[in-house]
Formats: sequence, structure tokens, C-alpha cells
Amino acid sequence: MSLLRKTYVQVLIAIALAIAFGLLAPHQAVMMKPLGDSFIALLKMMLGPIIFCTVVHGIGHVKDFRRLGRLGIKTLLYFEVVSTLAMLVGFTIVNIVRPGDGLHASALTLSPAQAAADAIKAGSSGDFSFIHFLTSIIPHTLLSAFVSGDILPVLFVSLLTGFALSSCAKPDWIIFRLIEEAQTVVFKILGFIMRLSPLGAFGAMATAVGSYGGVTLLYLLRYVLTYYASTLFFVFVVLGIVAATAGFSILKILGLIKEEAILAMGTAASEVALPRLITKLEQAGCDEAVVGFVLPAGYSFNIDGACLYMACGVGFIAQATDTPLSLSQQLALLAVMLLTSKGGAGAAGGALVKLAATLQSSRALPLSGVGLLFGIDRVLAIATSTTNVIGNSVAVLVLSKWERMFDQQKFDAYVSGRHAPPTAPVTVRTSEHPR
Repeated sequence: MSLLRKTYVQVLIAIALAIAFGLLAPHQAVMMKPLGDSFIALLKMMLGPIIFCTVVHGIGHVKDFRRLGRLGIKTLLYFEVVSTLAMLVGFTIVNIVRPGDGLHASALTLSPAQAAADAIKAGSSGDFSFIHFLTSIIPHTLLSAFVSGDILPVLFVSLLTGFALSSCAKPDWIIFRLIEEAQTVVFKILGFIMRLSPLGAFGAMATAVGSYGGVTLLYLLRYVLTYYASTLFFVFVVLGIVAATAGFSILKILGLIKEEAILAMGTAASEVALPRLITKLEQAGCDEAVVGFVLPAGYSFNIDGACLYMACGVGFIAQATDTPLSLSQQLALLAVMLLTSKGGAGAAGGALVKLAATLQSSRALPLSGVGLLFGIDRVLAIATSTTNVIGNSVAVLVLSKWERMFDQQKFDAYVSGRHAPPTAPVTVRTSEHPR
């Protein structure tokens, strides 16, 4: 019975019940959509306060700006390298398996091309512009950063505030105590919300199975299996090697974040795992400043699952629509997607919007081909969001280790179960991180 009290076990049971409900009573299952949407909305509501408190508290105590600058450069380089590897894995596997061959999309009932255009419009196709992407990071006011719902403006304001405090504040200033108290309150609220995670996972999964299970999945099953195989290869081989370079076992990392990964799997949205990941990675030995900077940034610049989704999607659409796509064209598209994949793909459906924007801008493939993925997007998003969570967790752990801002004893204690429940943030202090 004690096992049933664990959140991830409750979420797994909820997912299993949702799948059965969606298959047996699809019309009623679709009516569960508000449960999933409301839970995701509650967690998104907490992103701004959590990121602000964590980043400001972590960076506000840092006096070594050279170390912080080095961390920023290493982080961006890491993100670009791993994102490129994710796309190469996607392109390679989809070209070897070729799941779209013989599908002949013209023989299928596709969603109208207008639906693809609407998807781009909903995701703001203007986001493809690099200049627009950069300017959108700067909010209209300090407070409006917390209203838009985007992570990057909040991170931008939090970094500015943290740098300001670090350069002029004294360690005993009351503002640091206020931020610590605010963290306690915010994470207490998060604890209340997380008790609803089984309901949220049930609503999201029941809606997905009730809406798209059955016929649609049958003729696209080969692609679904191919995509899932690519995510498994990326996680266990690519991320496994990356983790090993820093002395980590990918299996131990998966055991550490299993609750957050299962939550992302059940809701098909990686953003829902961000609040708890911040707490857990700090308690597992990662320095507060590293977690506060790398993890939020990773949700816009290191979305490995979205990169896999887009690379596999391009190859599949080319095969399914019988559109020739040479190796040089695929590499050119990869370069474009390294830009279009950034930002906004952590939410459910975000990767599909980015793929549509890529096809619209490059015109290398028919835009109507995106309609092939509409029916199974939610099924694909399960693997996409889970891969995003795993990829960003590996990034935080690896960069913390490389920067010597990591407590191995706390990590070992957390993995072995000798830790306090993740209800409030823990400040990690090391001799190499001045306070």
C-alpha cells in the first residue's frame, strides 16, 4: 500500500485507466479534456514565480562573474551540439527505416492545408524570424514578463535582477531572506498542485486516446514505432554517452527523474515537469545557480525531443508524399530547424507548429504533409515531452559536474533514497561557489 502513495505510481495507474476508458468509451473520454488542460494551466501558472525565485536567489549570491560567464558559454555550446545530434539521429533512423514509403499521401484523407496554415498562425509564424525571436525575449515591462506565459522573458528579468543583487547587495540584506521565504511559499503551493497530477494525467491521456485512437493510428503505426525507436536510441545511446563523460549513469538519472518523466509522458507536455525538476535537481546535488540558469534556458534552447520530432517528421513527410529530398537538402533543412526549433516547443503541440513553420519558410516539402501528423501528434508528443525532460535533466547534471558546482554525496544519497521529500528548495553550498 505504501507504493500506492507515490505520485508516479498514481500517475501510471491513471494513465492505464485513461487508455482503457478512451478505447471503451471514446466520446465520453474526450469530455475529460478540461481535467488535463486545467492541470497544465495550474503548473504553467507556477513557472514564473519559481524561475524568478530560483534564479535570483542563486545568482544573487554569486560573486565570481567569470565563472557565470563561462557557464553561459558552455551551456549554449552544449545545447547546440546536443540539438544537432538529436536531429542527425532523427534523420538517420527515418532514412534507414523509411516508414513513409508506399503510403502515398494523396490516397489518404488528410487534414486540409488550411489547418496547417492555422497551426502556423496559432503558433505565430513570425517567430521564425531570428530578430523577432531575440526581441521577444525583452518584455514590455518588468511585470509583463510574468503575464505572457513565455519562459525566456521571465528568465531575462530574473537574470537582470540576480546580477543587480550580486553586484550591490550585502549577504545580510533582508531581500535575500524575502526571496527565500517566497521560495518556500511557492513550492508549498506546488506541492498542493502536484497532488492533482493523477487527475491531470488521466484527463490528458483519455482525451488523446478517445480522439485519435483506432483507425488513424493503424496506418501510421509504423511511423509511430520508428519515432519512438529514435527517441529511445537518443536517450540511451547519445545522452548515455554524454552523461558518461561526466561520470553519470543514464539509468541512475532516469531513476532520479522518473516521476517528472512519467508526468510529462502522461500530459504530453514537458513544461509541467519544470517546477519539480528545479527542486529535485537542487536536492540531488546540483548548484542552485546552475539549475536556475541551465534548466529554464534548456526549455527554449535544448528541446531535444522537439528536434527529433521535426527531423523525423521532415523525412516521413517527404517519403509519404513521394517528394524527393536529397542529402544536401536534408542538411539545409537541419540548419533551418536549428533556428526554428528554439522556443515554445515545450508545450503540447509546440513541435508540430514549429515543423509547420519550417515547411512554410523553406518550401522544400508540401505544407499539406503536416496534416499527416495531426491525428497522431498527441501520441508522438508523449515521447517528445519525455525526451525533453530527460535531455534537460542530463544537461543540468553534466554542466554542474563540469563546472565543479556539484555535490556527489547529495546525489548518491538522493538516488539511494536517503533524502528529504522534495517539498521545498534546498540551497547547495560548495567551497568553490562563493556566497
